[in-house]
Amino acid sequence: MRWRTKMAVVAAVLVAVLAWGLGWAGPVAATVSPAVMPGDRAVGLASTASGRGYWVATAAGDVLPFGDATGHGSLNGVGLTAPVVGMAATADGGGYWLVAADGGVFSFGDARFFGSAAHLALSAPVVGLAPTPDGGGYWLAASDGGVFAFGDARFAGSLVGATGLDSPVRGISALADDSHYWLVTAKGALTVFGFSSGSWPSGWADLSLTPPAAPFVDVVNHGTATDVGVWLLGSDGGVFTIGCAPFHGSAADLALAAPVVSMAPTPDHQGYWLLGADGGVFAFGDAPFLGSAAPT
Repeated sequence: MRWRTKMAVVAAVLVAVLAWGLGWAGPVAATVSPAVMPGDRAVGLASTASGRGYWVATAAGDVLPFGDATGHGSLNGVGLTAPVVGMAATADGGGYWLVAADGGVFSFGDARFFGSAAHLALSAPVVGLAPTPDGGGYWLAASDGGVFAFGDARFAGSLVGATGLDSPVRGISALADDSHYWLVTAKGALTVFGFSSGSWPSGWADLSLTPPAAPFVDVVNHGTATDVGVWLLGSDGGVFTIGCAPFHGSAADLALAAPVVSMAPTPDHQGYWLLGADGGVFAFGDAPFLGSAAPT
């Protein structure tokens, strides 16, 4: 026993000497990317101001940071009355909002709270939130086309009571001002609010006239009120461009493990990320892939 003990001591000393000589600091804990927990699902994605990071939000209210994204808080462990359905980041990336299906709005970091629709008797669930460029307000959209404006976000109309609403509204996005926003339905009908004409910019096509291969799930603004474009996202990963929005690729030809649910552009709009319900992230254009929230 003494011989074995002496040999173990010698071995330990030898390992320590080799580690010092080779510059090895010994074993370290493996770096594990945050992942969507079992029973949860990813619902939203937002980019940092640098374009070198992003957050993934889940239905349970968890927020998973990647790259240079900083966690500003989450609803992890909070007993929500309705699942989270989307997120949006402030312009400087110093905070973000989460929005729930019952109209509840939750602000973190430098994102300011201006009110919510949680106290209203909603006729349909809320599906998304779009902030104004200065972060001084936001709009909420419901699946029946209802729009709720808070802070400096100006109400310019909604689809409630509109004739011919072909399918539920699935997303809302705002232009770079405080009065223009888009709503998209599952079949691709895109409606703009805030333009003086109250209609489409000239020359744009209506995707709802062509039956989509998969339901649309998101709309993302590109450009300004004078140089306008949008991306539309299908649940199969298809990306459709309208106006000046550039096409950087899609996930429509991939064998997806889960439907795609959200899209976020890079700050210069020369790329974008797509998010799957399982937390998978797909990067296109100048959008860097910085990790996935899909469980391994």
